[in-house]
Amino acid sequence: MSADLWGRVCDELRFAIGQDAFKNWIDPLEFRGCEDGVARLAAPTPFIGNWVSQHYGERIQKIISKSGTNVVRLDFTVCPAKTVTAKPVHSGFSEPKVEFVPQAQPMAKPSAAVQTADLDLPGSPLDAKYKFDNFVVGKPNELAHAAARRVAEPGPVTFNPLFLYGGVGLGKTHLMHAIAWQIQETRPDARVLYLSAEQFMYRFVQALRFKDMHGFKQLFRSVDVLMVDDVQFIGGKDSTQEEFFHTFNALVDQNRQIVITSDRPPNEIQGIEDRIISRLQSGLVVDVHPTDYELRLGILQSKAEAQARLHPGIDVDHGVFEYLAMRISSNVRVLEGALTRLFAFASLVGRKIDMDMSQECLSDILRASERKVTIDEIIRKVAEHYNVRMADLLGPRRARSVSRPRQVAMFLSKSLTTKSLPEIGRRFGGRDHTTVIHAVRKVEELRVIDAQISDDVELLRRMLEA
Repeated sequence: MSADLWGRVCDELRFAIGQDAFKNWIDPLEFRGCEDGVARLAAPTPFIGNWVSQHYGERIQKIISKSGTNVVRLDFTVCPAKTVTAKPVHSGFSEPKVEFVPQAQPMAKPSAAVQTADLDLPGSPLDAKYKFDNFVVGKPNELAHAAARRVAEPGPVTFNPLFLYGGVGLGKTHLMHAIAWQIQETRPDARVLYLSAEQFMYRFVQALRFKDMHGFKQLFRSVDVLMVDDVQFIGGKDSTQEEFFHTFNALVDQNRQIVITSDRPPNEIQGIEDRIISRLQSGLVVDVHPTDYELRLGILQSKAEAQARLHPGIDVDHGVFEYLAMRISSNVRVLEGALTRLFAFASLVGRKIDMDMSQECLSDILRASERKVTIDEIIRKVAEHYNVRMADLLGPRRARSVSRPRQVAMFLSKSLTTKSLPEIGRRFGGRDHTTVIHAVRKVEELRVIDAQISDDVELLRRMLEA
């Protein structure tokens, strides 16, 4: 009777979730029968048991109950589905060793898991607001947007991985979510996994703890698209990097797409192995630039339409959006949050959104958004502009191709930050404050007689203050 009942469950599940998912998660289970409203199942590893319990448990319970056997819960134990006395356990870092499998034991209660919305994989939840339809495209992000759209569309992609980097609140995560939603709509059979680097690390540690590296590898190497957010957080985590490296290679070898984001380019991530940097740079690396005024204004106008639908009847004075786009320049999330607060405040107090109300309501945001340029940011922008390495700007090289950009960077550091001359000198490789004074005076002289230097300094200043 138990075999017939489980056979019906398997037939329905195979049809509902597809052959691949069934083979990965349901087929390894062994049905042990039902007693006192409890359906008992054995899983070969805790990882598989927890996964099935979290994602298919309710469905299994309903199918069994529908067959006439009342079931109020499922009980999983860890035990191989077939009679086996020993099995190889792979740590991922050394030769396999043989470890005797313990007797069946109750599984740990699964923790609350986050899962990708409608994407049958254990990743981060997707936000329905983050789709391509509501991503505002401007010059600073047009390449990143085009690359993300290409990954999301059917057909071969000529670059792998896609590596997006940039500061906080510039749209990297929005594009990641948009890719996942688009693939779900156009290729519903594709297995897409989106998660943060910290979640990847957590699952790796859990797999080591439960001696289930096989399940970990099977999960991450069977996807069609793997998306990892904030990869800089695996810097310095040697074991995690090792497994990430092998996962990366396995997916690329199978022509599976990888999308990665970071707050900095691959070669500037601290604590990352050279071989991983090489892999990350092997595809398309795209800098998601800080927003300019026109893009911020477009974002405000687009988001205001959605707010107007939530708060109908609220008038907005001319010039308010222009003012906010000019004053709040560092972070799109802060910009959107300011707009949300304005409409909510106006709705609650029954006022229109004018300049006085905006300054009153957003006084804290406006104060915090005063542009604060950092020396690190200046060094990075100058290095990019002159096509030199940041390490050279900070190092001892005295060649004109390096020394002149270094002087420009020191000049901008003195002009755009409140740092003292000794502090600036220390940041440029431990140089003396007299070196900074010489650099500042030299650039001031050159700006008068050298039009190219003058243009370079003005362009860099505008980019840094944008």
